[in-house]
Amino acid sequence: MKSLSLLICCFVCLPSFCFAADSPDAGKKAENTYCVACHSTRIINSQRLSAAAWTKEVDKMMGWGAVVPDKQLLIDYLATEYSNTKPMPVPATSGDGAGGKTH
Repeated sequence: MKSLSLLICCFVCLPSFCFAADSPDAGKKAENTYCVACHSTRIINSQRLSAAAWTKEVDKMMGWGAVVPDKQLLIDYLATEYSNTKPMPVPATSGDGAGGKTH
């Protein structure tokens, strides 16, 4: 009986430990759920903002109708992944080195 109880506890509790609300996976899931509903991640990836600036952006998007149940989780993720202390991403190229430009 104890073994069965332990087994059930593992199946019920383990997923919450694996994907805790403060994990990067939870933040990425929030980004993909709440941000990508309206636009691509490219616009987010091109930003480098402070936590205060990300808060203003999320508030602005919520004002425009975005539904974000866990606002702080999303802000914490964005402020970490797309921090103003990180370098800007290298622009994508077309593969031929032209960077999407035509001659």
